[in-house]
Amino acid sequence: MIDEILYSIDEILQKHRVYLVGGYIRNYLINKKTSDDKDLVCLDNAYLLACEIKEKLGGTLITLDFENQIYRVVLKDKKNYLDISKALDNDIIKDAKRRDFTINSVFYDLNKKELFDPLGGIIDIENRIIKTYDTKNLLDDPLRFLRLFRFFSTFGFRIDSTLEEFSKKNFYLIKNIAQERVLHEIIEIFKGDFVVETLLTMYELGVLEFVFPFVKEIKKVPPNSHHHLDLVHHSIETVKNIRTDNPLLKIAAFYHDIGKPATWTIEPKGRHRFIGHDIEGAKIAKKELSELKFSNKQISFICDMIKYHIYPAALINCEDKNKAYSRFFRKLKENTPFVIELSRADRLSAQGEAVSTKMIECALNHLDGLLDYYNKIQSQVKNPKSLLDGREIMEILNLKPSKKIGEIIESLILAQIEGRIKTKQEAIKFLDNF
Repeated sequence: MIDEILYSIDEILQKHRVYLVGGYIRNYLINKKTSDDKDLVCLDNAYLLACEIKEKLGGTLITLDFENQIYRVVLKDKKNYLDISKALDNDIIKDAKRRDFTINSVFYDLNKKELFDPLGGIIDIENRIIKTYDTKNLLDDPLRFLRLFRFFSTFGFRIDSTLEEFSKKNFYLIKNIAQERVLHEIIEIFKGDFVVETLLTMYELGVLEFVFPFVKEIKKVPPNSHHHLDLVHHSIETVKNIRTDNPLLKIAAFYHDIGKPATWTIEPKGRHRFIGHDIEGAKIAKKELSELKFSNKQISFICDMIKYHIYPAALINCEDKNKAYSRFFRKLKENTPFVIELSRADRLSAQGEAVSTKMIECALNHLDGLLDYYNKIQSQVKNPKSLLDGREIMEILNLKPSKKIGEIIESLILAQIEGRIKTKQEAIKFLDNF
């Protein structure tokens, strides 16, 4: 239970009445990796305790709430930190009763070196259920309504029916929470092993669209001859079929068809078409992701996934595969495997009367071959170097500096990746085309 950091300040802790509580204890009891943050609750002077810990460990002391005596000591590694607070009304039982969920209300007495569980949190952990002592505790900080589903996604614990019903009625309150805080919970949900079950439950309860407004639109698109599922369930099924742990790729999978409602047409014979939904989807997603406060880098990745998710499948019928593949790799660079993985997941999640088993097998074999080819030449794709530099090209073609030089270099690199050019002399001869 006691790690190196707590052991190093044990002499200080023995001078105070201190408990360790929250996520660190919860994860320890669930046999999950303990968190880098530690919550300490004391029955005396929290500020004095925080100062003594800061003096011993170094780092930075931050006042989070002066009135309620809540402080944070961030250690020098900028990774580990300790939150130190005074127990509510200097009463450890009251402090336990005001916490969000019982699984987070198990204490470890750092003086007696023993667990203290006033609300039965250990039993709830053993029974794999998320409960609260008082549902009104969630109203103190409405983000807790979203954290409830984060814990569901992380641990797979079922949600107590009373808590579930209370959440359903009050989930709208998260709209009053800073988007940066909401974003953290979203990322954590998509990191969880039970993200699919979580998304399905949130949808069934009618709360998913409070987090992801686009759900209001995509739920209008029903199953069709090429999709055995409605668009919401197809999107969640695509998340399910992603084989990596990358939360941003799973988010991209959830968003990948966001452009379909805006591009939806039905042909006279009844076929549903969504022409250009990839391009339109990237535009719509960029706006929504920005409002959710995703970073520019995160938005760029997710939108690229959406924009190009049908690109790999489109390469199946191209005539000059090496040339087409190389252009695809150069366009997506290190994101190539992620787009291929999304395309694969999408293919598995879109079946229907017009989609045969043979069509699916053919598409999956094609995507496997595309990924194998990328893996063989990825070093050339990631670190390309033209056999001729800009100065040499300008001399050979008698050109002045312009955008055209960059276009020629890009063409040279593509030809090199495709294996059509291997020497400097071949590169010079290649310039005859320009």
